[in-house]
Amino acid sequence: MERGQKLPVVIVGGLHSDARREVVEGLLRSVPHSVALHHDLTTAGEGTVRRTIRDSSGEQSGGEAPLVNDCACCALRADLVPELERLAAGGLTSLAVLELWDSVEPKAMAEVIAAHGQGCAEVRSVVTAVDPALVLPYLANGDDLAEAGLAAAAGDRRTVGDTWARQLEYASVIALVDSGDASEEDRALIGQLHPTARQAAAGSDTLTALALAGFDVEAAGAAQHPACALLPQDAEESGVSTLVWRRHRPFHPERLYAALEDLSCAAARSRGRFWLADRPDTLLSWDAAGGALCVENTGPWLASLPDAAWDMVPPFRQAAAALDWHPVHGDCCQHLVFVSPGLDRDGLTALLESCLLTDDEYGAGRESWRDLLPAFDSLLDPVL
Repeated sequence: MERGQKLPVVIVGGLHSDARREVVEGLLRSVPHSVALHHDLTTAGEGTVRRTIRDSSGEQSGGEAPLVNDCACCALRADLVPELERLAAGGLTSLAVLELWDSVEPKAMAEVIAAHGQGCAEVRSVVTAVDPALVLPYLANGDDLAEAGLAAAAGDRRTVGDTWARQLEYASVIALVDSGDASEEDRALIGQLHPTARQAAAGSDTLTALALAGFDVEAAGAAQHPACALLPQDAEESGVSTLVWRRHRPFHPERLYAALEDLSCAAARSRGRFWLADRPDTLLSWDAAGGALCVENTGPWLASLPDAAWDMVPPFRQAAAALDWHPVHGDCCQHLVFVSPGLDRDGLTALLESCLLTDDEYGAGRESWRDLLPAFDSLLDPVL
């Protein structure tokens, strides 16, 4: 690497550990003077995280980083940038392949490098390694990461399914390992979960080229933000369906709450944004996988903000709102996407429609909506 150049970094992640290692080894073989940097979080219970650096011939160095605030991922973040700075300063490394531990999500690591490694390193791509035959079993797994021995911190409440979904959906490149057990349904599911990602075979020249193509960390984050997420479009292929459901009328809180279990189990993966009649100013996010649903308050709709506050809103958020602006409700909307094999599109649509305000309820106006029973308080305003 020439003096003054930033060290290219390719982030390789995913819960499919064998697939991930195959992708990393392929990159090390194909890119001269490349190294793989890996933090093993399995020793976190002993108070440390083990770091290894290897090239195509084997391990070159190792070390340990202490836990930060009892959090293995925090230790990883604290140790990562200094190691990249050291590799960049040495001038002998042409590419750093950051191989993430199983449950570490690439978004956080990409943003750490972008924020703190600007002088020495730049993310060139985020690659999620995938065994197509394992996509649905992992996506449908509602177990807590702690139950699977994959928690990154004592308070890690993520599930296998939602972690795997985010790992896949954030990537710019999906690297597929050869799997004789994979079906056309499995491959269609991958494509519908993340239709904008480029796909390539692990170990191929195509994957190497895509891995070095470039990556925009800010744009990738915006594409995952609930207010303007780049969600999949309607699709139907090989028994896999994507249903995009969009409406502007708000949900009745009690009827939606009563339907949550059926809705969260209706598809292998669902996500998006929505609004409730009793909280008309609040943008709520929907994130479900493996039958486990997370609903969160993600701030105000832009329609509820005074004009003076718009100058503080990021351009990507303003652009997303403008594309879906309603003359009465502004950017308040229901935009939910359900992806699954064997999806009951008609039944799901009917259930969603039944949760909206009726004509009479809608016609009563916003002031009356606020008097509806606040059924979501237990989810959105938990008592500490």
